[in-house]
Amino acid sequence: MKDLSQIFENNKKWAQSVRDGDPDFFHRLSTQQSPQYLWIGCADSRVPANQIMSLPPGDVFVHRNIANVIVHTDLNALSVIQYAVEVLKVKHIILCGHYGCGGVKAAMNNTQHGLIDNWLRHIKDVERFHETELALIEAEQVKYDRLCELNVIEQTNNIINTSIVQDALNKGQDLQIHGLIYNIKDGLLNELCTN
Repeated sequence: MKDLSQIFENNKKWAQSVRDGDPDFFHRLSTQQSPQYLWIGCADSRVPANQIMSLPPGDVFVHRNIANVIVHTDLNALSVIQYAVEVLKVKHIILCGHYGCGGVKAAMNNTQHGLIDNWLRHIKDVERFHETELALIEAEQVKYDRLCELNVIEQTNNIINTSIVQDALNKGQDLQIHGLIYNIKDGLLNELCTN
């Protein structure tokens, strides 16, 4: 079994390089948390929020799960949204999916995967909601990419329809919801929808 010595060594180098560039960075970071963005994204290791947006620690509040799904019974995700909206007063909620999503791919096939099938059911519902559009797409890769996009749009709508976001918007809070998709092949974000 490998130990974490390389992780700790990398961490020391990273912390020192940050201090070299800004000696007070960690002190400032430790005294406040006021990000403007809540990022809700996929747990995929290739989609790290801060790095994709080139933002330092402290600028993005992050929640990740398999295939960036927002379910109205998921108390974890709802608690993150509530804290971000009501306490941190974020200005933007970004729901970001990505092409090449393993969760979306698994939902597209009829193979049993175990416990995760319960979670993937939400993506299968997105596929069912859009079955007419998807049936017109012959190329499997194009269909897969389109389901990744449709999942982003559906999950963004789920965020907008939470009581948390509806209450904030009804009170006039400065809050925008964005649905983005990330292309792992070129590193670029694209906006699919915004409210």
